[in-house]
Amino acid sequence: MSRPIERALISVSDKTGVVDFAKGLHELGVDLLSTGGTAHAIREAGIPVRDVSEFTGFPEMLDGRVKTLHPKVHAGLLYMRGNNTHEATMAEHNLAPIDLVCVNLYPFEATVAKPDVTFEDAIENIDIGGPTMLRSAAKNMKDVTVITDPADYDLVLSEMNASGGCTSSETRLRLGQKVFARVASYNGAIAGYLSAHVETDGPSPYVLTLNQGETLRYGENPHQPAILYRTGSEEEACIAHAEVLHGKAMSYNNYLDGHASLEAARELVGGPGASIIKHTNPCGFATGASLKQALEAAWAGDPVSAFGSVITVTEPLDLEAAEFLAPRFVEVIIAPGYTPEALDVLTQKKNLRLLKLHAPFVAAKDAQTLRQVGGGLLVQNRDNQVMESWEVKSQADFPGNMAALAAFGVKACKHVKSNAILLVREYADGQFQTLGMGAGQPNRVDSVKKLAIARAKENIRLMHEGGEGGDLDLEALTAKIMGECMLISDAFFPFADNIDAANEAGIRYIVEPGGSVRDEEVIETCDKYGIAIAFTGMRHFLH
Repeated sequence: MSRPIERALISVSDKTGVVDFAKGLHELGVDLLSTGGTAHAIREAGIPVRDVSEFTGFPEMLDGRVKTLHPKVHAGLLYMRGNNTHEATMAEHNLAPIDLVCVNLYPFEATVAKPDVTFEDAIENIDIGGPTMLRSAAKNMKDVTVITDPADYDLVLSEMNASGGCTSSETRLRLGQKVFARVASYNGAIAGYLSAHVETDGPSPYVLTLNQGETLRYGENPHQPAILYRTGSEEEACIAHAEVLHGKAMSYNNYLDGHASLEAARELVGGPGASIIKHTNPCGFATGASLKQALEAAWAGDPVSAFGSVITVTEPLDLEAAEFLAPRFVEVIIAPGYTPEALDVLTQKKNLRLLKLHAPFVAAKDAQTLRQVGGGLLVQNRDNQVMESWEVKSQADFPGNMAALAAFGVKACKHVKSNAILLVREYADGQFQTLGMGAGQPNRVDSVKKLAIARAKENIRLMHEGGEGGDLDLEALTAKIMGECMLISDAFFPFADNIDAANEAGIRYIVEPGGSVRDEEVIETCDKYGIAIAFTGMRHFLH
């Protein structure tokens, strides 16, 4: 049976709501204990509170490192109420119960996220007394209420007011589990930070903990339950922490496509750019002199696949861009921000999800990516590079702005599932777009011949119907554009049949990593057709 809470110990770094919580406890007749800045804040509000040092009869010492690490504190937390032996020990040593602990921890994660943090500052922000009290209280959750999240203050006060100062066993169990999850997350952050400072012959232990999740409607399919777990803090723009400004709740597939779209668009930051994602592949990818132009070019890269897509733009969405998107069916739009006029237009679409990035949209930083496999986790460094080198291997060369087009094409191709082939072109002076994509095929020639080239020709037909090419007929426009575009491959060509297919389609420029045992055969075939080919020295598989 639950007992009324008679004494509470409050010691928090995040003081959000703590004064109101302390006031609520005081009004219920609870004896309040506290430390340092928390005690000062409570006392300044006119609420009676005792310092922990008064309760223990032992002063804080060692610059505050030792203040709650005392038998009177931990005996008060850990003793089992109703256990005759424990009750006798408490009476013998004149020990008093502590029925509620409210603690959140030194801001270690926020401290180490600062670019100028020193190792000494990081170590000083490792909390010792806080996790120790939390663990003691949570272990004895049968009798002790333990809180580490300000969001739980109102729940605890509500239960106490409704139950004569008691909390329910169900609430204490839930709060206890939450505490152990928080302590695990805290320890994981410390272990992760320290691992970067440890010299070892092999990988350091990898600790992964995530905060309380958000239940999604379902997973990839309706019969699969799903949850989104968010990391505690992210200083880089990311899909899980983006703010949903409008529309239905995000689905599991929306988050997957949103992540793919955001990471692809990240390649274009620094100017107007857009990525259009369908089933995690960039079916549209373009730069522009304006955001509207970038969106128009990305959409034209595959208007059929863009139907029902997820779109990310690199700059705040303005009215012109919003008016272009408004009549089109799009699932999600992700942007660093929206002008009021753009929001007025787009919020007319009830089911369109509008997401605003929570942090600056910048180029990909060094980080690790995770993939689950049966029984384990694959961890690798993020693929945030483009080319290792630029070596023209053919007799024919790349004229004009072709090197910039190649860089654009490789950035796009990085985000296409292997075997990946992209056709890209410079559609306006210094502006680029994808034209055709071959993705996820078990052999590369199918990606080239049956998908990328076929899709490009279909898109050129649609462009011709839209008026591009002026007086040129479809055949002439197709020949012109295919002769200007560049074929990008995410990995080397294993056979020269890919070059045969490219030549048959009228392609004159190819970029690939190189490294095949048949490189010379591929180069000789390019020379036979007068095709320019360059090697980048860097593969970009995406499985």
